[in-house]
Amino acid sequence: MKKLFPRELRKRTPTPEEVAAIPRQPIVFVLDDVQDTFNVGALFRVADAVAAERVYLCGQTPTPPNPRIHKAAVGTEQWVPWEYRDNILELIGELKTQRRTVIAVEQHPRSISYAELRVELPAALIVGHETLGISQKVLERADVIVELPMLGVTRSLTVAAAAAVVAYKLLESYQR
Repeated sequence: MKKLFPRELRKRTPTPEEVAAIPRQPIVFVLDDVQDTFNVGALFRVADAVAAERVYLCGQTPTPPNPRIHKAAVGTEQWVPWEYRDNILELIGELKTQRRTVIAVEQHPRSISYAELRVELPAALIVGHETLGISQKVLERADVIVELPMLGVTRSLTVAAAAAVVAYKLLESYQR
């Protein structure tokens, strides 16, 4: 696979036919009050990288069109399916009726290590506010809370980095 640099990525917009031909994986991303446009854009890139079905932007999460999201997303927000939802709890209810496993990526007393994560797809990955995390009401509705071990001085990753690790862990078990 040829590596493309950001300048090349921004010049390349797939055709509607190319986008329709992407075999979508049974994963959706849910952004719960993610504030930083860089994180939103980076999550679009992750969603594109794993061919996620959709990205849900909830609450105070900024939405496209936004030049900062566009820059961080290198244009992927133009073809990754997404929608805005004001009420994340209603969305979680809908996702559960679709028989999706709702996975919150958060440091929490109930969390398990991502290495122990064993769930059936389809799944919804929720990431939250960069400082406050995922709200308690959302955590109570999650089927699983998963975290990544923090072995160094800092005790967190960007929400996009954490979501990427968990998404690839899900795909690893799904593809077997």
